[in-house]
Amino acid sequence: MIIFLIVLGIILIAADQLIKIWALDVLKPVKAMDFIRFGDFEILGLKYVENTGAAFSSFSGARWFLVVFVSVMLVALLIFVIKYKYKHPFFLISSVMIMAGGIGNLIDRVRFGYVVDYLDVKLFNFAVFNFADICVVLGAIFILIFMFFIEPKLEKRSNELKREVDMEKENSDEQI
Repeated sequence: MIIFLIVLGIILIAADQLIKIWALDVLKPVKAMDFIRFGDFEILGLKYVENTGAAFSSFSGARWFLVVFVSVMLVALLIFVIKYKYKHPFFLISSVMIMAGGIGNLIDRVRFGYVVDYLDVKLFNFAVFNFADICVVLGAIFILIFMFFIEPKLEKRSNELKREVDMEKENSDEQI
């Protein structure tokens, strides 16, 4: 499983960086282009943005603070995953998605001083974002799903199994 998780992380980071290379080479010179549209109805556009901040351009210009903060958060998440009692694949994959997205944007921040964003939702006014952001957000949503829906069931099943073992032990002790 660990090899799979490492490979998944590498694939997600590579995909993010390859898309950003494309954005720098193709999208940056033209600034914006259509992407998904139904007739005159635009859903998703491509727009080149150099984001010097974090989500919704918060902490704009605080490059090194963001580099340190994201690095600390990634290490904290890695330690939590290693020490966490459940090694459920859903939880681990979700954590890898968050780490890969964080690393993808961290690479940009260190390399360029900004994060390359390019996905522009046209249905409503929203921040321009990138593949790494999608990985972080989906990973976080999946972890919440795990914590609220899957983990309680695992905990309940673990407690049931423990009670069964304890009852069997009591029964075998009584027979002696």
